[in-house]
Parts: sequence; C-alpha cells; structure tokens
Amino acid sequence: MVRIADPDEDLVRRAGRGDAAAIQALVARKLPRMLALAGRMLGDAAEAEDVAQEALIRAWRQAPRWTPGKAKFDTWLHRVALNLCYDRLRRRREVPTETPPDRPDEGPAPDRGLIAADTGRRVDAALAALPQRQREALVLCHYQELTNIEAAGLMDVSVEALESLLSRGRRALRQALADIAPGVEGDHR
Repeated sequence: MVRIADPDEDLVRRAGRGDAAAIQALVARKLPRMLALAGRMLGDAAEAEDVAQEALIRAWRQAPRWTPGKAKFDTWLHRVALNLCYDRLRRRREVPTETPPDRPDEGPAPDRGLIAADTGRRVDAALAALPQRQREALVLCHYQELTNIEAAGLMDVSVEALESLLSRGRRALRQALADIAPGVEGDHR
C-alpha cells in the first residue's frame, strides 16, 4: 500500500493528544475552506457556518483515532463537510416553503461597487441553478482548489466522469452568464 503524504498529519496527531495550539492551528487552517465549500454548496452563510463548525467538531473527535497514510486529512474533512451539506440540501427538499425567507444582502457595501456585487450574485445564482453534481465538481475544483483526482475521489466518480461534469457545468455557466462576458459563450474548448 502506498502511503499518502499529508501536510496536516503532525497537527492532527497533536490535536488527537489534546494539544490546544494544534487544534487552534487546524481550525485556522481549515475553517476558511470549510466555510467556502459549505457557502457555495448551500448558498446560505448561517448554514455554512453550522456545517463548517460541525465538520471541525467531527475532525476534533476523530483526531485521536486518525490513521495516517490512508487518506489526506483535508480530503476526509471535505467529505465530512460535503455529507453535511447533502443532509441539509435533502432537508430543504423535504420542507417546501411558499415564499423564500428574507435574507440580508451579503454582498459588498454599495460604495465598494454595485456592479461587482451584482455580478457575484449572478454567478452564485447561476452556480446554484446547476445540477448538484455539476455544482459540486465546480466548487471542489475551482473554489476549493482540489485536484481533479482528489475531487473525483470525494465524489466517488472516475476522473473522466468528473471532467465531464466540469465541462457541462462550465458550459452551462457560460450560457447563463453570457451577457456579463460577451464572446465567452463561443469558446467551447
């Protein structure tokens, strides 16, 4: 069996022994990525915070039993966060509402650029409108910056299937956002 090098191995081992500094370092290192992943998957900042917190609590509880070399800790943590996102998305489908809840504008303040905020909302809406697997592939590869191999492993698909999902997702985003970047729609690499 090939041992997988893991840059988090020492921190996880120390966190498993109750080292407060290691736990703090792991949280500082992983929280922004977990918030970004959950935020993109769920489209709700409060839910994203809950998912990120739960994923890190599970990591802390798992740390004493962590077996180095089986998988990278970061990959495992992404899987936990994705599963928590799936649970929340399933619950949303089960409880339909007549009107969406009021949500505060989470974009930048108006003096920071209304166009940038509008573009960000349009991109987020276009991403949210994609089929779940295409959105997941794009979030993992482009926003979480995982390699295709890591993302395919998390999604339990082949690299070829992941690349197909990425291609279809990018194409759908180009079409949905064609008026933002004219001329991009014709680029079908």
